[in-house]
Amino acid sequence: DQRHHLRLADLMAREVAEAEVVSLVEEAVTHRRWWVGQWPDGVAYVAGLVAQDVQDALLERYGRWPLCPVCASGDPHALDVEPELGEDPHWVCGKAGVVVAPVGGLT
Repeated sequence: DQRHHLRLADLMAREVAEAEVVSLVEEAVTHRRWWVGQWPDGVAYVAGLVAQDVQDALLERYGRWPLCPVCASGDPHALDVEPELGEDPHWVCGKAGVVVAPVGGLT
């Protein structure tokens, strides 16, 4: 499914597409598939929600992901997904207020 592919593309771009991490994506997709079954109008929000689910799961196991490529100085920090619940989600640097890439478009 394309939403699954989008997150895997971001993971591969940031070199964290290991088997355990791919399993985290699959778990998030499975959960959100159920969620859409309960709320079909929410399908447009799934890409951003899965990205946030994976980001949260990675934080618990591996640390912040994806790290911001924009800010060269200061403490390393993760990108945020914006909008948190909306269509057309993007990875954004909250510190600099800069859109980095659409979800699925990290390089």
